Amino acid sequence: MAKKTRQELRVVRHVRVRKTVEGTTARPRLAVYRSLKHISVQIIDDSTGNTLVAASTYEKALKASGNAEGAKVIGAEIAKRAIGKGISKVVFDRGGFRYHGRVLNLAEAARAAGLDF
Repeated sequence: MAKKTRQELRVVRHVRVRKTVEGTTARPRLAVYRSLKHISVQIIDDSTGNTLVAASTYEKALKASGNAEGAKVIGAEIAKRAIGKGISKVVFDRGGFRYHGRVLNLAEAARAAGLDF
Protein backbone atom coordinates (compact mmCIF):
# COMPACT_ATOMS: atom_id res chain seq x y z
CA MET A 1 0.00 0.00 0.00
CA ALA A 2 1.41 3.37 -1.02
CA LYS A 3 1.89 6.13 1.49
CA LYS A 4 -0.76 8.87 1.34
CA THR A 5 0.26 12.36 0.32
CA ARG A 6 -0.33 15.45 2.44
CA GLN A 7 -3.24 16.43 0.20
CA GLU A 8 -4.87 13.00 0.53
CA LEU A 9 -4.49 13.13 4.33
CA ARG A 10 -6.05 16.63 4.38
CA VAL A 11 -9.02 15.34 2.39
CA VAL A 12 -9.44 12.46 4.87
CA ARG A 13 -9.49 14.98 7.74
CA HIS A 14 -11.93 17.19 5.84
CA VAL A 15 -14.33 14.28 5.26
CA ARG A 16 -14.15 13.48 8.97
CA VAL A 17 -14.98 17.10 9.87
CA ARG A 18 -17.82 17.24 7.34
CA LYS A 19 -19.56 14.28 8.98
CA THR A 20 -20.62 16.64 11.76
CA VAL A 21 -20.41 20.13 10.20
CA GLU A 22 -23.29 20.93 7.86
CA GLY A 23 -24.50 24.30 6.70
CA THR A 24 -28.20 25.04 6.75
CA THR A 25 -30.24 27.99 5.59
CA ALA A 26 -30.31 29.31 9.17
CA ARG A 27 -26.57 28.67 9.80
CA PRO A 28 -24.57 28.29 6.59
CA ARG A 29 -21.08 26.79 6.54
CA LEU A 30 -17.98 29.01 6.46
CA ALA A 31 -15.54 26.87 4.43
CA VAL A 32 -11.82 27.74 4.34
CA TYR A 33 -9.29 26.68 1.73
CA ARG A 34 -5.61 27.48 2.19
CA SER A 35 -2.98 26.99 -0.49
CA LEU A 36 0.70 27.86 -0.30
CA LYS A 37 0.19 31.36 -1.74
CA HIS A 38 -3.48 32.15 -1.20
CA ILE A 39 -6.43 31.71 1.15
CA SER A 40 -10.08 31.68 0.16
CA VAL A 41 -13.32 31.36 2.07
CA GLN A 42 -16.94 30.72 1.11
CA ILE A 43 -20.21 30.76 2.98
CA ILE A 44 -22.25 27.82 1.69
CA ASP A 45 -25.84 26.70 2.23
CA ASP A 46 -25.49 22.91 2.02
CA SER A 47 -29.24 22.31 1.86
CA THR A 48 -29.36 23.98 -1.58
CA GLY A 49 -25.69 23.64 -2.52
CA ASN A 50 -25.33 27.37 -3.17
CA THR A 51 -22.40 29.61 -2.34
CA LEU A 52 -23.89 32.69 -0.71
CA VAL A 53 -20.76 34.80 -0.17
CA ALA A 54 -17.08 34.39 -1.04
CA ALA A 55 -13.79 36.23 -0.56
CA SER A 56 -10.26 35.35 -1.59
CA THR A 57 -6.75 36.71 -1.89
CA TYR A 58 -7.13 36.07 -5.62
CA GLU A 59 -9.29 39.22 -5.79
CA LYS A 60 -7.15 42.14 -6.96
CA ALA A 61 -9.43 44.73 -5.31
CA LEU A 62 -8.70 43.40 -1.80
CA LYS A 63 -4.92 43.75 -2.24
CA ALA A 64 -4.33 40.93 0.26
CA SER A 65 -1.61 38.31 0.12
CA GLY A 66 -1.88 34.75 1.40
CA ASN A 67 0.06 35.38 4.62
CA ALA A 68 -1.27 35.87 8.15
CA GLU A 69 -2.08 39.55 7.57
CA GLY A 70 -3.90 38.68 4.36
CA ALA A 71 -5.95 36.08 6.24
CA LYS A 72 -7.10 38.80 8.65
CA VAL A 73 -8.15 40.99 5.71
CA ILE A 74 -10.08 38.11 4.13
CA GLY A 75 -11.76 37.25 7.47
CA ALA A 76 -12.94 40.82 7.96
CA GLU A 77 -14.09 41.05 4.33
CA ILE A 78 -16.12 37.83 4.42
CA ALA A 79 -17.82 38.99 7.62
CA LYS A 80 -18.65 42.36 6.06
CA ARG A 81 -20.08 40.71 2.93
CA ALA A 82 -22.05 38.15 4.97
CA ILE A 83 -23.59 40.75 7.26
CA GLY A 84 -24.49 42.76 4.16
CA LYS A 85 -26.47 39.72 2.94
CA GLY A 86 -28.15 39.23 6.32
CA ILE A 87 -25.97 36.32 7.51
CA SER A 88 -24.70 36.65 11.07
CA LYS A 89 -24.46 33.04 12.31
CA VAL A 90 -22.34 30.39 10.59
CA VAL A 91 -20.67 27.06 11.35
CA PHE A 92 -16.91 26.95 10.80
CA ASP A 93 -15.39 24.36 8.45
CA ARG A 94 -11.61 24.41 8.66
CA GLY A 95 -11.33 22.22 5.56
CA GLY A 96 -9.02 19.63 7.10
CA PHE A 97 -6.43 22.30 7.93
CA ARG A 98 -5.13 22.78 11.47
CA TYR A 99 -6.87 25.54 13.41
CA HIS A 100 -3.59 27.40 13.58
CA GLY A 101 -1.79 30.25 11.83
CA ARG A 102 -3.64 31.64 8.83
CA VAL A 103 -6.84 29.67 9.49
CA LEU A 104 -6.90 30.93 13.10
CA ASN A 105 -6.25 34.54 12.00
CA LEU A 106 -9.07 34.37 9.46
CA ALA A 107 -11.51 32.99 12.04
CA GLU A 108 -10.60 35.57 14.69
CA ALA A 109 -10.92 38.46 12.20
CA ALA A 110 -14.33 37.20 11.06
CA ARG A 111 -15.50 36.96 14.67
CA ALA A 112 -14.18 40.45 15.45
CA ALA A 113 -16.04 41.83 12.42
CA GLY A 114 -19.35 40.44 13.66
CA LEU A 115 -19.80 36.82 12.52
CA ASP A 116 -21.00 34.42 15.21
CA PHE A 117 -19.54 30.90 15.27
